[in-house]
Amino acid sequence: MTSTTHDGSTVVQLTDAASRASVRIKLAALRHRLTLLWLSPTLVLAGIATFLNFGGSPQRIDDEGTYTAQAYAVSHFGELAHYTYWYDHPPLGWLQIAGYTQLTGAFARYSTAVLAGREAVIVFSLISVVLLWVLARRVGLTRAAAAAAGVIFAVSPLAVQFHRSVYLDNVATPWLIAAFVLALSKRNQLAGFAASAACFSVAVLSKETFLLALPFLIWAMVRSSRAQTRRYTLSVAGTVLVLIGFSYVLLALVKGELLPGAGRVSLFDGVTFQLGTRASSGSVFDPASLISRTFAIWTQLDPVFIVFGILAAIAGVFARRLRVFAVMTLALVAFMFRPGGYLPVPYVIMLLPFGALLIAGVTDSAVRAIRRRAAGRWRAIVWATAATLALAVAVPVWTVQLRGLFLADLDSPMRSAEQWVETNVAHDQRLIVDDSMWVDLERAGWARDNVVWYYKIDTDPAVEAQSPQGWKDSDYIVATNSMRTGAGTSAEVTEAIANSTVVASFGQAEQAVQVRRIEPEGMAAAKTDAAAAQQSRAETGTQLAQNPALGTSVANKRLLTAGRVDDRITLALGSATAISSITVQNFPAVAGETGPLRQVLITAFGSRTAVSDGRLTSAAKSFVTGLTGTFVPQSARGTGGGLLLTYGSR
Repeated sequence: MTSTTHDGSTVVQLTDAASRASVRIKLAALRHRLTLLWLSPTLVLAGIATFLNFGGSPQRIDDEGTYTAQAYAVSHFGELAHYTYWYDHPPLGWLQIAGYTQLTGAFARYSTAVLAGREAVIVFSLISVVLLWVLARRVGLTRAAAAAAGVIFAVSPLAVQFHRSVYLDNVATPWLIAAFVLALSKRNQLAGFAASAACFSVAVLSKETFLLALPFLIWAMVRSSRAQTRRYTLSVAGTVLVLIGFSYVLLALVKGELLPGAGRVSLFDGVTFQLGTRASSGSVFDPASLISRTFAIWTQLDPVFIVFGILAAIAGVFARRLRVFAVMTLALVAFMFRPGGYLPVPYVIMLLPFGALLIAGVTDSAVRAIRRRAAGRWRAIVWATAATLALAVAVPVWTVQLRGLFLADLDSPMRSAEQWVETNVAHDQRLIVDDSMWVDLERAGWARDNVVWYYKIDTDPAVEAQSPQGWKDSDYIVATNSMRTGAGTSAEVTEAIANSTVVASFGQAEQAVQVRRIEPEGMAAAKTDAAAAQQSRAETGTQLAQNPALGTSVANKRLLTAGRVDDRITLALGSATAISSITVQNFPAVAGETGPLRQVLITAFGSRTAVSDGRLTSAAKSFVTGLTGTFVPQSARGTGGGLLLTYGSR
């Protein structure tokens, strides 16, 4: 049969091919039915745990915004970053996020750009679950133990919190696990080791800290390699590793940014910053240090996983099949305590799969020893008892933490602040923001140069050139917890916050987000102007409150006489009372605002209501059309209670 016939043979050929493919799939499913029986529910559970409420908790942070914005810059601007790329991290991590968002249209699906990045890293984490299963089976764990490792890795509150955060570590993790899977290959070791080296290179070029796992990957290769071909297979793997790793150096070389020079960034400076000049995380014995705060975040989320994972690593040293991963885990934990070192908050992500593997693996070994009544079964009984107790403790701890992750809307203050800015701030105004808002505001209509990532205001020469007067050249600053905790390293940001007035605030404590209007003349002058403006509002408000044509409550009159109502409202109402009486129900506050009240709800004009059958009456329409100049409201709409006028923010 050929494709040129006209008797239907082509259809038969395609049908036969489809039939053969279907048979192969069915045979493969039958052959691996036990694997599918265990792995499928594990993967479904992992998907539910990571995707459920991933937009509500945790609250977005600056790092997430940075990697999302860099991925956005790749796909929308054709640039490696939305600012000058300065080699702080290799770019392959956010290039992969950009590839995912481009292929799936993720940025178009979400009004909050960071959620597109979160979706991408969650998919990477689900791939890690599958690869962890393969690794667990390759080191000899039972299917039940492999499934347990996947569940621990995916459902621990520590894992859920970090797996749904846009960290480059989540992108690197599946590549690292794949590298170990391939390193333990017994067949086709030349191809397996070369692929392992390639996967490890991608992991390191996604997040450079994963280079710490290199000695243990080599150890795994040496252990699994055949003596007669070891030198050759390891040499090929080493060559692949060096060639791919050199691509990062080649990038800097081609761009002329390998070594430091006047007016340019360099790979040398980026590496020096990460390895030597970056501020230390301090001492673990200092409660106020960064390392202590980092440990507090981890242990608050899941103390059971951390303690039991370390115990499993210690026990795993004595199990040959787990020894590589046990020693690696202990070494990575010890590395955190190096003197003068910097500990990134997402560092724990690299430990999660191996901690889960060790917990499941040591427990699996203990169960087997008890069943066989093997020598040392008393140690196995002790471990099994400890595992049972840990599970009993983990269930209530996980329940509480997961409930918060699944139900809490911690990101609401961020969304509310963004919405306030988009509604009340003109696009020609310059904003200093947390990077987690950068893409959203750029997509909302602000020019790139008018949305300034606070970290760049005094670290990027291009941004500094746009702000010859520093913070004074900006109009608003949106202060988040990331900015407040990191602002101490920036004199410009510190001054901008100190010389600004809160005009809207959303959320409480660490989740609080404040929109602050920058006062270029300083706070002393701003306070003087604010006092004078309030006095002026109080005078006009008092006159209106004493006007018999105004019908309103005593509480509303107190707001008027105290100068709490916007003078555009008082003057507009005062002018209208010369024609007819007006009934005001209240002066509703705009959510989050702390300044003068700029809304008024009018229920009647004389004897005529403002709204009838859900529509504005002719009296209400006449009143609105009669407002001119500065008295024209931002919006005028009918509500169930009457005519609601909203004036623009000042």
